[in-house]
Amino acid sequence: MKSKSKAVLLSETEIDDIVEAQADDPSVWEGPIHVRMKSSTMRLSAELAARAAFFARLHHASSVDDWLKRIIKERIDFEEAAFSGLKRDLTIKKSRRKHSLASR
Repeated sequence: MKSKSKAVLLSETEIDDIVEAQADDPSVWEGPIHVRMKSSTMRLSAELAARAAFFARLHHASSVDDWLKRIIKERIDFEEAAFSGLKRDLTIKKSRRKHSLASR
């Protein structure tokens, strides 16, 4: 009969501590993962393309493509930060609720 072990849930701080402790030990890390990306094309309306071109010039971008890439990256960074904050807030609320129920 196999015994089932429960997964241990670690906090972000605990995970950070483990990663930092193992950072210089190559035996604990997997090999690199190579990701092949395909280029994609996005169609914009003439009005939206003109607006993007205006702001690209206003911001002295070398091209509209470069400016759009920068804007998309900034937006994704913002969304990731907001998502991480939301996850952190939910974890804190869940932890508080758990402690509140335990103290009853």
